[in-house]
Amino acid sequence: MDAMLTLTGAWLTLLQLLEAVWRSDWIVVALKFFPFVLMFELPIQALVMLGGVRRYIEGRRTARYPLAYHPSVSCVITCYSEGADVQKTVRSLTEQLYAGPIEMLAVVDGAVQNRATLAALRALGPYVNARKLRRLEIVPKLQRGGRVSSLNQGLALACGEIVMALDGDTSFDNDMVRHAVRHFADQNVVAVAGNLRARNARSSFVTRLQALEYALSIHLSRAGLDAFNLVNNISGAFGVFRRDFLRRIGGWDSGTAEDLDLTLRIKKYFARHPDLRIRFEPRAMGHTDVPETFRGFLKQRLRWDGDLSYLYLRKYGHHLRPGLLGLRNFLALVWTGLLFQLALPFVLLTYTIYMLFVYPAAVTLGVLAFVYLFYTLLAALMYAEYWLLYSERRRQDLKLAWLLLAFPGFTFLTRCWNAIATLYELLGNSHLESSMAPSWVLRRTKF
Repeated sequence: MDAMLTLTGAWLTLLQLLEAVWRSDWIVVALKFFPFVLMFELPIQALVMLGGVRRYIEGRRTARYPLAYHPSVSCVITCYSEGADVQKTVRSLTEQLYAGPIEMLAVVDGAVQNRATLAALRALGPYVNARKLRRLEIVPKLQRGGRVSSLNQGLALACGEIVMALDGDTSFDNDMVRHAVRHFADQNVVAVAGNLRARNARSSFVTRLQALEYALSIHLSRAGLDAFNLVNNISGAFGVFRRDFLRRIGGWDSGTAEDLDLTLRIKKYFARHPDLRIRFEPRAMGHTDVPETFRGFLKQRLRWDGDLSYLYLRKYGHHLRPGLLGLRNFLALVWTGLLFQLALPFVLLTYTIYMLFVYPAAVTLGVLAFVYLFYTLLAALMYAEYWLLYSERRRQDLKLAWLLLAFPGFTFLTRCWNAIATLYELLGNSHLESSMAPSWVLRRTKF
């Protein structure tokens, strides 16, 4: 009986909130979930969606005028325990529809232990080198030094004007190189963030949710930020750089989260050189495997979110200022990084706990149902924009639409876990436990 009364009260609360929206009584509605929607969510999502339309129009216009620009490309492939899967990466690069030369530098970290990966690469040598303008060079590193060590080794050997930093377990569409390098015809472009899809999206419910998350948070969000030169991260699995610029700033820095680390270091030049650009190319598509279990997903995000906290709060906290980043990127990093990614999870968690203890269960359930409905609508609007403007595999992406009903819950759990990851980093230096490098390498980092 009590449960029925609670559900009835929750339904009445939800109806009252919906009626307030219908009457445009926004103050009543805003107070129910202020400040984490009005101050954090809506401005960022509005910027992303507006930028997404602007980026789409720009892309349609530039596609009409293909460039006769084919610089030499060096693909630094970081390999560690991929085994035969590394062949998918090398084959997809060999078969690129690109008129310029492509060299593949496969850097095998800890080659003594990773003989299967080394053997798989050697077996592909004749296949690659038989192709015109394609070359595979295998670089075995006998002692494991970590991902950054492999990237810098590849950068030192790279002969191409453009350097691609790629994971050994990521494959690519055959027009990826052509779309990615075209931006470097503009001398102000120093880096391009590639796009990513979940290759194993159909493996489980968790992988499907991550596939939808990649579509909205990587594909659409970075396209929207690109329209304002505010790309927030160059993915470690798929980043493209102007080689000479990358060498001038010293390559990758030792430690963890080398992708965000390098992005922040590049942005430190934006105030002094305001014409510099980091682009995002939605048509440069890579395919990577995501964790197939919820436990594996949480373990991955514990590392990702902890590393993000480490970089923003410890390593680069004193560098986040307009004098280095430029005013626009400074405001964007404070808003999307410090507030949205670090502060908002704590606000959400605190607000939810507060409601559970202060308000009656019926009111709490009604308000949470209203908030859930709001986020479902917001996700549906973003998905519709993504599907109409950016999806190059519409039939495949349409199969993800039903997941919009579960997506707000997935996002909420992810943000709560983000708060835990931040606390874990602040209290326990979790970035020193990364699997991206041996412990003796991580202990030598400055922070």
